[in-house]
Amino acid sequence: MDVRTTVERAQRLGRLHAEYKPLVLPTVWDVWSARAAAAAGFPALTIGSHPLADSRGAADQEGQTFEEVLAAVRPIIEAVDIPVSVDLESGYGRTPAELITGLTEAGGAGLNIEDTVHSEGGRVRSTQEHADYVAGLRAAADDKGIPVWVNGRTDLFKHAADASAVLDEAIERLRALEQAGADSVYPVGIQDNDELLAAVTGAVAVPVNSTAHPGKHDLDRFRRLGVGRITNGPLLQVALADVMKDMLGPWRP
Repeated sequence: MDVRTTVERAQRLGRLHAEYKPLVLPTVWDVWSARAAAAAGFPALTIGSHPLADSRGAADQEGQTFEEVLAAVRPIIEAVDIPVSVDLESGYGRTPAELITGLTEAGGAGLNIEDTVHSEGGRVRSTQEHADYVAGLRAAADDKGIPVWVNGRTDLFKHAADASAVLDEAIERLRALEQAGADSVYPVGIQDNDELLAAVTGAVAVPVNSTAHPGKHDLDRFRRLGVGRITNGPLLQVALADVMKDMLGPWRP
């Protein structure tokens, strides 16, 4: 994709986060789902690693190489005329500069980056290590003159036996990501917990991303809790699979 188009889409993605409270980014996985979400009137999309992997018969948690992911997302991005962000998991063992180069050459306007390092046995980056990685992404994007939207994710709540017990540590991590240049932060695993969501949204100045199920969650609730950005993770694909099974059920032999 032409670099001027990528710059314009990245700029537009930034404006959309300021315009919408919250900004809902349907999580898509192929050209069909991207075109369907765009036709429904959404101004931007995100490509999720889990649904992308499922659509290609691969494993989530970096079961595809970075090159395979780029080859898969490029036609999705090119199929719509709105900004598309891409979940790049924990970075596929690549440097921040390599990630930004690959993403922007594919036309990506934003990215999601998590702290569970799948290429190293699933260890979790330290607060400073993850912040440094995000700072590297910010610097690499700035060097290219492309305002890539960086969504800094933490899996601390997801890994904890008691999510409330790691709240202070998670907030410290999210604040570090914000200071490192993350445009939004994504504490995974607390979408059903009002108390934790409110605590997190009150602790940072950038938009907080929450996962949402399109049929089970309520947009107004997320708005009341101060959530600034909503994505679906694998839940839109799961919901569609459930509808498909219900529709096909009466046609079974």
